[in-house]
Amino acid sequence: MKYKMKQKQNQRITRITEDTLVIGADIAKKIHVARAVDFRGIELGKDCVFYNDQEGLTRLVTWMKELQEVHLKTDIVFGIEPTG
Repeated sequence: MKYKMKQKQNQRITRITEDTLVIGADIAKKIHVARAVDFRGIELGKDCVFYNDQEGLTRLVTWMKELQEVHLKTDIVFGIEPTG
């Protein structure tokens, strides 16, 4: 069972290439923070602070699209920190 989990994790990692914008979000009750990095973990741009509402989600999506365009990335991988 551990082997299958490791294999699945490796498959996910291979999806991240030079063309990938990697977004990680730290989720809270009201205010969230997202950070963007490239495939090597180098930070791209400033963090995005956004609220847990429609306007906040629109802000996040706009921020991601702008970074994608500026850094010529064709793919986005979005990860959320699990809470609890």
